[in-house]
Amino acid sequence: MEVRDLEAFLAVMSTGSITAAARLLDRSQSQVTRLIQDLETSLGFPLFERNGPKITPTDEGVAFHDDAERFFSGIGHLRDRAKAIASREPEPIEIAATPAFASGIIPLALAELPAERLPRTMQLRSMPAEAAIQSVLGRTADFCVTSLPADQPGLEVQGFFEGRCVAAVAHHDPLAKKPVISIADLADRTLVTMANPFRLRHRVDQALKAANVRPARVIATNATMNAVQIASTGLGIAVIEPATAYGLQSAPVAIRPLDVDVPFLWAIFSATARPLSAGARALIRQIVDVASRRIPDLVIHDPRQMARIADRTFSGRAGDPAPAGGDARDMPDVNENEPAKTKTRRE
Repeated sequence: MEVRDLEAFLAVMSTGSITAAARLLDRSQSQVTRLIQDLETSLGFPLFERNGPKITPTDEGVAFHDDAERFFSGIGHLRDRAKAIASREPEPIEIAATPAFASGIIPLALAELPAERLPRTMQLRSMPAEAAIQSVLGRTADFCVTSLPADQPGLEVQGFFEGRCVAAVAHHDPLAKKPVISIADLADRTLVTMANPFRLRHRVDQALKAANVRPARVIATNATMNAVQIASTGLGIAVIEPATAYGLQSAPVAIRPLDVDVPFLWAIFSATARPLSAGARALIRQIVDVASRRIPDLVIHDPRQMARIADRTFSGRAGDPAPAGGDARDMPDVNENEPAKTKTRRE
């Protein structure tokens, strides 16, 4: 298997045709066809089905694509690192993050990072939590910022945090006038929530069950930003994690605390036995600083307690009344920038 074979395969997958891939790679169509054939021979299965000029990925080709893309990205990352070492520049930084962090907290942290810490090359890739973790384990990302659970071997915890989920409603929705939204307010309304049943959705469902609340309908999506946009139309009430709620610079929704505690656990991971560059370490510190300032009542946990706290959170009872303290009317909307208190809890 040659790198140029993989390059041809990825180009065809991206463009949808041999002709377009050849144009992208500045090769002839016959050269691209030959490279694909060589790759298929080495793999032992067909990557595409050919029907005259049309070409369609096989099931095997689709399954192979993600791994090939990660490997090819890693090759590019290695080349960038070699150039940085040769020229004594700051090493490139590759970050994998769930959309909640890639769209808000991390860009803010990058903007605040001193210029001398910024390398010539950086990558911020948004992806599901499972894929972000695999990027770190596969050494195609220096670190990832993701929600929990995550219990894979080979991960080193650079930070472990807990925030509280909130409600996002359109400004013209009557609930926007309330300082605190009750879980009971979701009854007979449209709930906008996450699709993955093993992460945030699990906790939201637990809270609804504990309160004996049944929404009129549920709209499930794979990204919090989608939930925010749906809520902004007035179609429903979104229960979202605090990273998106307080990390975005602006959004046409009002953010209100809930009267029940729906915890959101997240962490920053790197690969075990893989030292982080000075720039990557500085960026992690900046991400923690930005999150601490923007997310109300953020709790910084002892990483050694991650397994115990995660187990308690994902298997325990949700929907407990929110703890007293702090005037809920002081909670900012998404487009406001009030500082938030941060708690550090060592357990």
